[in-house]
Amino acid sequence: MIRQIRGKVLSVGPTSTVIEVAGFGIEVRMSAPEALAVGAETSLATHLTLKQDGLELYGFPIAADRDFFELILTVSGVGPKTAQGVLRRATRDALEGAISKRDLSYLTKVVGLGKKSAEKMLVELADKVGPRAHSSVDGEVFDTLVALGYTEREARKALQAVPESVNGKEARLKAALSSGS
Repeated sequence: MIRQIRGKVLSVGPTSTVIEVAGFGIEVRMSAPEALAVGAETSLATHLTLKQDGLELYGFPIAADRDFFELILTVSGVGPKTAQGVLRRATRDALEGAISKRDLSYLTKVVGLGKKSAEKMLVELADKVGPRAHSSVDGEVFDTLVALGYTEREARKALQAVPESVNGKEARLKAALSSGS
């Protein structure tokens, strides 16, 4: 099992990056590869998946994100692409909070999971995640964006563009509105 990779970033794509390790260019699938700079040295915590058509390496900036990704994989019917998609739409902390509070609407509206998948995730992970602080601010901002005429997809995308450092409903709403223009 490859648990970590360190090397020079050769290229960055929408869903993956290529990292040079000992002269080899290794593709690593990531939820946010745009955070890496081409030419920079990086170190990623990784998860190796064996599929029928080959191996896939998934990378994460910190080991805690990788561990949460692996926890999501324990949910029956959830594969690595779904787990990566979930982490692309919300931070680990927000997801842990939503799961521990059994916040179905956050997982369906903000994260974009189907109702059955979200329910399954809540049932199978709530006890494993434990209590976490969770704010319903993003849920409220999402509802406001939809009320203003955004499609659910546009509202999710606008929320994803808001930095975690922006706090409060009004500030997050303003940042989401400005990211959509």
